Amino acid sequence: MNTRSLLTSSASRRLLRPVADLIDQRIDRRLRSAAAADAAGRERLRETAELVERQQLTLDLLLGSSGRGLSRIVSPGPLKRLQSEVAELAGDRDAAVRNVATAYRLLVGLESLGVGRIAGGTMNICGKLGTIPLLDPPNDEILEIGTLYGMFSTGLIRMMERDGRSPNVTIVDPFAGVQLQPGTPRRSDPTGTPVDEHAVRTNLALAGPAGVAARVQRGFSEDPATRAAVSDRRYGVIVVDGDHSAEGVAKDLEWAEEIAAPGGIVVLDDFGDPKWPGIKEALDKHLTGDTRFTYLGKAALSAFLRAS
Repeated sequence: MNTRSLLTSSASRRLLRPVADLIDQRIDRRLRSAAAADAAGRERLRETAELVERQQLTLDLLLGSSGRGLSRIVSPGPLKRLQSEVAELAGDRDAAVRNVATAYRLLVGLESLGVGRIAGGTMNICGKLGTIPLLDPPNDEILEIGTLYGMFSTGLIRMMERDGRSPNVTIVDPFAGVQLQPGTPRRSDPTGTPVDEHAVRTNLALAGPAGVAARVQRGFSEDPATRAAVSDRRYGVIVVDGDHSAEGVAKDLEWAEEIAAPGGIVVLDDFGDPKWPGIKEALDKHLTGDTRFTYLGKAALSAFLRAS
């Protein structure tokens, strides 16, 4: 009998049946085990997806755009670029990294505790807050032209105090109930909070005694009466963040020439932002004339100048 006949005979099949049954049982166990493992894997994936979703929801509630109009979630590329820009301005990489991180934590904390928000993108705000103390202003007198809710000045007080300074803040703003910009419609703020002096005072109080003592002058920066009220001193820091038109920025820079202390720092916000071309236009034109200001560079969308 040949091998094929042996394997296909009835007697052979009866003899081999236990072996075949054993093989079938092992295959069946393997299949059931694989199916169970697959089900467990799918369950783990589902649980992981639910966990990620909960974490993302929590992160969005804390740092997302809801309630403030802009997200505060940070991406590696913009953060590294900002750190390099601040380091170039300050001449100290370690200090730049430290200050940007401190400014970010402060930004999130203030917007969580305060009313309203800080105007602008995350990197731009952190760039201003982180850079100003590192440029060693000649005195602690600070003027902010255009404040929205006063929260940036609140943050700057904290950043200066962290550097051992004793900031004395003056704020000029029309407090029109909404944020004003030429050529843009009047609309309520994304936070729902009215833009008024009460909100500013509430936020300044978060900075402690220096915030409570801040001087707040209601009015437009080009008004002679407004200027006269706050031109009683020379400022070590001037933050220009009011009228974003070329004409408005030009007027604020001309005023800053008069009231900046020798060595004073002037910060021009939203410089290079394509939404506000008048800012760069005004600064470029200003720097070609007779000026005390030297352009130091930029961090995010803020230009930094030093007065002679």
